[in-house]
Formats: sequence, C-alpha cells, structure tokens
Amino acid sequence: QVQLVESGGGLVQPGGSLRLSCAVSGRFFRINRMGWYRQSPGKERDLVAVFISGGVTEYTDSVKGRFTISKDNAKNTAYLQMSSLKPEDTAIYYCNVDYINQYFTDLEVWGEGTLVTVSS
Repeated sequence: QVQLVESGGGLVQPGGSLRLSCAVSGRFFRINRMGWYRQSPGKERDLVAVFISGGVTEYTDSVKGRFTISKDNAKNTAYLQMSSLKPEDTAIYYCNVDYINQYFTDLEVWGEGTLVTVSS
C-alpha cells in the first residue's frame, strides 16, 4: 500500500515563506495525479494546488502568485512552496495522490496532514 509522509508545517509570520513536502512510499505502478488541499476549523477540505496532466498545474484563486506546486519524480516527492503567507492561509495541509498499484488498480491516498499557522 502506498503511504504519504508530509513535512514542513509550522508557525510563520505574515509575509513569510514555508515549503511543504510530500514523500510517496510503498509499491505502485504509476502516479497519476498529485495535489495539495487544506482545511481550517469548521470548513471543508479545499483544493490548493494540483498537477492535473502533462505537467499542467491548477491553483485556487486565493493562492495564485504566492504558492507554487512542484515535484521531483526521482524522489517521488511533491512540494508546495508558500510565499507571502497570510493569516487566512492557516490550516492543516494535506497531500493527495491518485495512483495505479502493482495490480493495475486505480487508488487514492491522503497524507496525515501538516499544520501551517500564520500569525504575528
């Protein structure tokens, strides 16, 4: 089974930067899609950024120009570089991966989440 290990969360001041990492481990045939979501108390888990296909990326409007999603295929790791952070960015950030396992079944897995707190 594929598992995701997230890291990089923490406390940062408004205007600061933070980089989140999501490492994929386990057995799989191919990763189809990787993305980042976030959830704050009392709210739904929403899309932040995602690789949709052919290297094309998509971002929610509130983070455009400030966040950048990237990946290192050799390390099976995705990243979310967050800059010019705002208090409203405070949330638990989750990595999500859609993949094909060794038996050619399409599956989805979530990371445990990493907390990002933006505060003075």
